[in-house]
Amino acid sequence: MMAMGFGAGLGPAPFVYAPTDGRVEGPAFSRFFQTLATLLVGGCIGWVIRLWQRDAITYGPGLVWVAAGLALMVWTWVCVLRSRTTVGEQALEQRWIWHKRLPLADLAYCKVLRVPGLDWLVAPRLYARTLSGKFLVFYGATPALRSEFSRLARELSEFRRL
Repeated sequence: MMAMGFGAGLGPAPFVYAPTDGRVEGPAFSRFFQTLATLLVGGCIGWVIRLWQRDAITYGPGLVWVAAGLALMVWTWVCVLRSRTTVGEQALEQRWIWHKRLPLADLAYCKVLRVPGLDWLVAPRLYARTLSGKFLVFYGATPALRSEFSRLARELSEFRRL
């Protein structure tokens, strides 16, 4: 099979990939990062409550902006806690603030980005670009996801090089 050959359709051949166990899924962010996010959001809520009790924040536009900021922080925190990444036979997916989905057949390039030794704090990520130039980033906190990201990047690189 020619990787970059042209078949019945226009463009390069689609990339075909089979995850290790048919599907690998796990949390996008580490427990430590989730705990850190929880402490940060909780601390900000506590700080706003203390400001409210001391009458440093009163009803009016200031309160609206503070409430809006806290609402965004809480929404992001909930998304960090619930975020899951899946590497399947058909697509890469991640539930986060929005649902990201990238069909593997559209994958043109990917690279694993990580800070060696700090995987417990900074979740490794897979930078992925489609044949049309769109890019997405998928986070993966588990060893299984990190391993699958590396394998996917390696196999795609070999496939596109042919």
